[in-house]
Amino acid sequence: MNTYIEGNLKEVHKRIEEACARRGRSPEEITLIAVSKTKPLEDLKEAYRCGERTFGENKVQEIIAKAPDMPEDVRFHMIGHLQRNKVRQVIPHTALIHSVDSLRLAKQIQEDAAREGRTVDILLEVNVAREESKFGFFAEEVEDAVREICQFPNVRIRGLMTIAPFVEDPEENRAIFRKLNELSVDIARKNIDNVIMGVLSMGMTGDYEVAIEEGATMIRVGTGIFGAR
Repeated sequence: MNTYIEGNLKEVHKRIEEACARRGRSPEEITLIAVSKTKPLEDLKEAYRCGERTFGENKVQEIIAKAPDMPEDVRFHMIGHLQRNKVRQVIPHTALIHSVDSLRLAKQIQEDAAREGRTVDILLEVNVAREESKFGFFAEEVEDAVREICQFPNVRIRGLMTIAPFVEDPEENRAIFRKLNELSVDIARKNIDNVIMGVLSMGMTGDYEVAIEEGATMIRVGTGIFGAR
């Protein structure tokens, strides 16, 4: 039993509740993704014991290695950059792919999902801050991408994701989160077939409270739960 993880989770949930209260939101609107990349299976099982059911991994091989040893009600989310040659491997093990950052990747998911007879839920990754080191669509490219990808029968767009810059002061990312929310609302208003803008995946250990205040529905917390890597 790892009381360190249990204590961290209690603190994270407390902060989620406080951030929601500041905006008149319900904590039930927020899905906490426990980012378990590089962490041993024992840590995931301890988080599971504490009530967590949704885990995020950056690498396909970690999902494949961990998923068979976790209870059946666990949902793994692919949150890292996904190479097209790994798509077929990850599809059976993921509930949601957050990091669809190009039309080529979306087309590969469609091909492999069709081959497997599955429908895959995805988020489009948006490089809101236009960082050269990050993947993703620029904000002005998202609607065109949505209109093309929504025609793929085995892919469902569920919303948007962004990785905000690493900053000392989380307030510096407020405008980033607000812009992603505005983009989501704008696309939702257009009622594009096969597109549900229900998910905003944004905010990590250093800034998830600000992200919640700006409309996040999924936050990705690793260090704040499991400690530094």
